[in-house]
Amino acid sequence: MYFLYDLAVFFVWNILKLIALVNPGIRKFVLGRKNTLPYLKRMRDPGKPLIWIHTASLGEFEQGSPVLDKLSEVYPNYQFLVTFFSPSGYEVKKDALAPHLVAYLPMDSSWNTATFLSVVRPEIALFVKYEVWPGLYRQMARQKIPILLISAIFRKRQAYFKWYGGLLRGALRRVSHFYVQDSRSKKRLQSLGIKRITVSGDTRFDRVLEISNTATPLPFMDRFKGNRNCFVAGSSWPVDHRLMAPYINQAGEGQCFVVAPHKIDPRTIEELEQLLEKKTIRYSNRNAGGLEEASVLILDTIGLLSRTYPYAEIAYVGGGFATGLHNTLEPAVYGMPILIGPGFHGFLEAEALVRAGGIQVVHNTTDFATAMQGLCESPELRSEMGGINSAYIQEHQGASDTIVRGVRSLLG
Repeated sequence: MYFLYDLAVFFVWNILKLIALVNPGIRKFVLGRKNTLPYLKRMRDPGKPLIWIHTASLGEFEQGSPVLDKLSEVYPNYQFLVTFFSPSGYEVKKDALAPHLVAYLPMDSSWNTATFLSVVRPEIALFVKYEVWPGLYRQMARQKIPILLISAIFRKRQAYFKWYGGLLRGALRRVSHFYVQDSRSKKRLQSLGIKRITVSGDTRFDRVLEISNTATPLPFMDRFKGNRNCFVAGSSWPVDHRLMAPYINQAGEGQCFVVAPHKIDPRTIEELEQLLEKKTIRYSNRNAGGLEEASVLILDTIGLLSRTYPYAEIAYVGGGFATGLHNTLEPAVYGMPILIGPGFHGFLEAEALVRAGGIQVVHNTTDFATAMQGLCESPELRSEMGGINSAYIQEHQGASDTIVRGVRSLLG
């Protein structure tokens, strides 16, 4: 079976190399992996043990980050390696995590994984959420390297629970211990005969608390907001923009709006600007004048959204009409009401906060306008919904500490 799997990986890799000739994102994916082994051979300190944390992309890194920070304090004499599967995570973090090593995960063939492990030589490896790799797990089991799958979540539609998921089920059985987000995930693993499971919760709660406690002011937001009430729409898609635009266009002078599109390509930004009748300014033009007079600020950059939420009285989180809901915990930690689209099922924290009343679901422009009007007119309602959200965050912190205790039990 692994011979066929290796052939499939080889085939996919060569297809990706062809696509890389015309696709800049895939080109980074391919070229980055060619540099991985030379980089690690140069930077790996043979005199230090190493802890390895792997995440798929930037979102999963946010889940692994609080564990990385705590382990760095507990094991100051260790090297740490953070790997990414996708370019989006690697490109943002490759220069931001020093002194930790940052690299791409190799393609999952027997030769690639064996070579990678011979260079890295980890004492333990932590994989975040969905990152299960049959070839790599097989090589690590052969070398008796402990594998932890952290902040994991399992759903019945996943291949592990289908008739064709034998290879992935075999990989799961090589995991030393699972730290899962909820009891449903534990029961699904138990249905496969797996017993090494702790319901630790989601490390994202620890991450958003950490961010909120260390956030520094943004001078441009102080200038933009002034004395106005501020609404922040995070990770929004074109369908979200069409939902919000009619309300924004008729809003009074006492309101201002920040829109942070999920995709910041020129077409998305231009289409958003065409929808808006209010004076609008891009973040990239913030120093050109007119920031204080603008009603809408478009964040045509990455990395600032979580630091923008503290300025908001109301937040909207995108994805509920498109690809899947984005991170509602980032605004929730600041104790504000949140609006989302209807596609929130399967997102545990959103489901819980909709039931509790901290998040309100909107289905169309009328719903959105009604919700906004009600929240703007009632500070009491904003306080009530915001209090529900901040309390929920506080109640669910601590997953990172549980995972770190598990690592210490294995490493000493």
